[in-house]
Amino acid sequence: MTMDRYPPIADHGLVGDLQCSALVSAKGVVDWFAAPRFDSPSIFAALLDHDRGGFFRLAPSRPEGTWKQLYYPDTAVLVTRFMSPDGVGEILDWMPPDRSGTASARHRLVRTARTVRGTMEYALECRPRFDYGRAGHELSVGPDGAAFRAPGISAFLQTTFPLERDGQDVRSTVTLEAGETAVAVFTVDGPDAAAPAPPTVPGTEEDMTETVEFWQNWVRNSTYRGRWPDMVHRSAITLKLLTYAPTGAPVAAATMGLPEQIGGERNWDYRYTWVRDGALSLHALLDLGFTEEATAFAHWLRERLLERLDQDGEALQIMYRVDGTPLLGEEVLDHFEGYRRSFPVRVGNAAADQLQLDIYGEALYGFSECRQIGVQADYAGWKAVTHTLDWLADNWDRPDEGIWETRGGRKDFTYSRVMCWAAFNSGLRLARDWSRPADTARWTRARDTILEQVMERGWNAKEKAYVQHYDGGVLDASLLLIPRIGFLGAKDPTWLATLDAMARTLVSDSLVYRYDPAASPDGLRGSEGTFSLCTYLYVDALARSGRLAEARYTFEKMHTYANHVGLFAEEVGPSGEQLGNFPQAFTHLSLIMAANTLDQALDRLRD
Repeated sequence: MTMDRYPPIADHGLVGDLQCSALVSAKGVVDWFAAPRFDSPSIFAALLDHDRGGFFRLAPSRPEGTWKQLYYPDTAVLVTRFMSPDGVGEILDWMPPDRSGTASARHRLVRTARTVRGTMEYALECRPRFDYGRAGHELSVGPDGAAFRAPGISAFLQTTFPLERDGQDVRSTVTLEAGETAVAVFTVDGPDAAAPAPPTVPGTEEDMTETVEFWQNWVRNSTYRGRWPDMVHRSAITLKLLTYAPTGAPVAAATMGLPEQIGGERNWDYRYTWVRDGALSLHALLDLGFTEEATAFAHWLRERLLERLDQDGEALQIMYRVDGTPLLGEEVLDHFEGYRRSFPVRVGNAAADQLQLDIYGEALYGFSECRQIGVQADYAGWKAVTHTLDWLADNWDRPDEGIWETRGGRKDFTYSRVMCWAAFNSGLRLARDWSRPADTARWTRARDTILEQVMERGWNAKEKAYVQHYDGGVLDASLLLIPRIGFLGAKDPTWLATLDAMARTLVSDSLVYRYDPAASPDGLRGSEGTFSLCTYLYVDALARSGRLAEARYTFEKMHTYANHVGLFAEEVGPSGEQLGNFPQAFTHLSLIMAANTLDQALDRLRD
């Protein structure tokens, strides 16, 4: 059966080196890996097609027993444990983190097997399928390992035990007694690269020690002293893993094509940098004291604004590749059946050409937050900000596709207007605080006009709430950000009424839907699960509105939907299963934001 061929989305841990990443299932299978960048073609993609995608398995030969997975404390080193009648074994997976800050063609996925008790036989299967399974490869196997050569890329598998050719793939077995370790290193490099030196057990142990120290030293920079350090720091590590170190740009998720509904068509490629997600990640990391990462993204965003300084048209695209180049086109991989036959599997993202006016609010909100760490725009950067806001002053009143990237036509989305207000409000604050020249009178008129328009047209008297767009009565959870950005006070009567309306229509056992696609068609078939970002925004809004008992209970309940190593996908399905791309930056950044808001509110209550 199809379901038997695909593990649950949540049954994975994430490893990465800050330029690319891999998913490792709870049974020791690497079924997603794209390199040399997050948005590169896949090498292992069995998660999207069991037969054609490719995988790398290292696990006990006998499947009987109990399988557990955890992270080495405060690191991105993944430990998969197997407890069986033969003994206890462990697979440790990690990727040595990038320390150079420059793009590299070479990336290493290190896998070690070791027996803790008893005697265990381990089986290895390495079946790469390059370019999303579309490109063939040449294989050579020798005493130092295997070399896979495909157009534009090379890969090497080197082990401390012999490998056996299996067609165009390799396999092997190795028996380890208690205390013994075996090593397998999969290295990706350029097309003409030479194989690296074979691994040794002592050298690999030293490599792991350095990787552990890197992550634990990074976590020590956190200023978080609240009630949920394990969840918050796991989310911070996840955001770090999803950030492309050479540019400081975070991707929305590590994967592509994982469905929002099993068997549905809402299967997107999220391995790109959304202005919105990146700006909110900046805020979340600043909340934890990670100023270097926040500053890096602020510089990346400045470069995107500068690129459009002397050009007509929109000041920003909604998303980019991690190196800052525009994202072009979307294609369907017809040869992939999709996760549990959730077709189509898309590469690229056609939403890149959409008009989403809210991104200017998130971008300027992010710049504004950087004031707290002393980041100030240089003159060229400020000119880019003023150019952007001057453009927005002429364009904020246009219908757009909105935050959820609907494909059913443009509308006057209330959230887009609210975030345009936030853009002008933040720009005015920066102009004042930095004493910079700007057409502040024009920005002020635009800001105030937007507020009046939203109050008059965004409010629906029948629903007693601010609604998704001006021509309907549909509730939308994106508006939960209203009190956080200061558009309305957290205890404003109209806001509290909106919060009550959302509780009636969007909340199911504390989980929050984005909106109701049946009531507000978005141009796509099918439904979706609750949106985990929105659940954490709901916690944030409840805490700000003084509903602390409900906020804390909702927050604690949400923890029960995390996977076994504290990771979240995009959505939660009807039976509590995780859906969508995994892990999702939006979910983890909003967890951090909600935890900080709730901690502060509870501390004030205690004082």
